[in-house]
Amino acid sequence: MQEIIDQLAASIRAAAAGKAPLCIRSGGTKDFYGPQDKGRDGARGSILDPTAYAGIVDYEPTELVVTARAGTRLGQLETELNGRGQMLAFEPPHFGAGATLGGCIATGLSGPRRASAGAVRDFVLGVRMLDGRGDDLSFGGQVMKNVAGYDISRLMAGSMGTLGLLLEVSLKVLPLPAEERTLRLSMNEAEAVEMMNRWAGKPLPVSATCFCDGELTVRLSGATSAVRAARAVLGGEEIAEETSFWESIREQGHPFFRSGKQLWRLSIKSTTAPLSLPGKQLIEWGGALRWLSVDAGMDNEAVQALVRKTAREVGGHATLFRSRTPAAAVFHPLPPAMINIHRRLKEKFDPMRIFNPGRLYPEL
Repeated sequence: MQEIIDQLAASIRAAAAGKAPLCIRSGGTKDFYGPQDKGRDGARGSILDPTAYAGIVDYEPTELVVTARAGTRLGQLETELNGRGQMLAFEPPHFGAGATLGGCIATGLSGPRRASAGAVRDFVLGVRMLDGRGDDLSFGGQVMKNVAGYDISRLMAGSMGTLGLLLEVSLKVLPLPAEERTLRLSMNEAEAVEMMNRWAGKPLPVSATCFCDGELTVRLSGATSAVRAARAVLGGEEIAEETSFWESIREQGHPFFRSGKQLWRLSIKSTTAPLSLPGKQLIEWGGALRWLSVDAGMDNEAVQALVRKTAREVGGHATLFRSRTPAAAVFHPLPPAMINIHRRLKEKFDPMRIFNPGRLYPEL
């Protein structure tokens, strides 16, 4: 395995010497995510593929910690964890069989359980990475602790490969719930938002919510007694296809996501009233995540301006998650102070700006 690291480091040093951009890419299942205007294999440079650096390095089920190499298939890692009665609690989307742990951390995407369990970065304990000089660096460890200054290991979550090449990641894992049940209730959007926030203020084992087409679907997870008690309180109709339903939300196989239309992801306050926007909406995370599907025939610039303005007015941000039309402005614009922090981090870890240029923001 050290030989693989040496080869990757040599490629990075050669690229840095020639100021040649590198496109970090493993399974390619999330190629659609992020700015598309320069293409993955064109202006963004040669492919740097760490897929060969795979496998579980250390797994301590009793300590609830696993360390795996970045090229490890996400499905394989989850199978190993599930076999020990444990899981990645942030329920990461795969978007394809080739999804890897490195891509999971780099994109920082979480699934339906995020509102109750936490985001990707909340579970990252440590990372090993190669920086823009080809140096082998390690940050964090295998325990939860306070960190002075930047917590680099967690900064890698959602960095889209702009700071360095992930080699290994240590993650906190959690036990699988003893029981899960999924209920469905009929109501309108305003009622659903109110209901989800009401549940959040009570000691209920709610692990996921989804509202679409006049139906609110809620998943209960936890101890058998707690799930059954909550089932009696919430009411509604229990659905049998619960596993496939939540997978369709996580992997965007649900009919809402398969329309082929422009897809926006709005992260806002959970208590925000229904948003008046063109298109169709699906709500997750207790009201804090609003998906918006917009007809591709609409004026893209006008839609973008309206969506971003609406998200900003309610104290949130909007991301153009999927689009058939290439777009440079995918992620919500950052204020000057924040983009300056990003620039300084980029200068420290990738001084020659070779890693995934433009993959997050044009300035990076």
